[in-house]
Amino acid sequence: MDNYRPSEQNRTDVAHIGKSVVIKGELSGSEDLFLDGEVEGSIELREQSLTVGPNSRIRANIHAKEVVIHGKVDGNISASDRVELRKSAVLVGDIATQRIIIEDGAYFKGGIDISKDQSVRRDQQSLSSHPSASTPVTQVTTPPSSSAPEAPVTTGRS
Repeated sequence: MDNYRPSEQNRTDVAHIGKSVVIKGELSGSEDLFLDGEVEGSIELREQSLTVGPNSRIRANIHAKEVVIHGKVDGNISASDRVELRKSAVLVGDIATQRIIIEDGAYFKGGIDISKDQSVRRDQQSLSSHPSASTPVTQVTTPPSSSAPEAPVTTGRS
């Protein structure tokens, strides 16, 4: 990077991981990242941007400020600002974000949750990180549809 200046923070502090690099485990950082390699595990760039290059193969859940995908991702994406799926993108997983762009030709299989409320997104992220957790359901009982006499309903009060 010939034009790197430490005093400039706007898009000049971008780390680059090349297409021959393979990472297994947790990838985290405090600078923007261009990823063109292979990652299996998790990617945590909470306040930063992630660009998934055209040669990348990602099998991980991604948490970042913004995510731009050109390559292949198998995992859920949580972006506090926006997600972009470019025409060469292949994504299998769910998206939670405020804004989304899907270019014509991009492949996407999953669900999208668009929310303006940060606290709702955090709750959903905590649920997605615990697969056994589920949304509470209020049980509703309906009267039987048969012609048999109805049993008295008890409310549990004496």
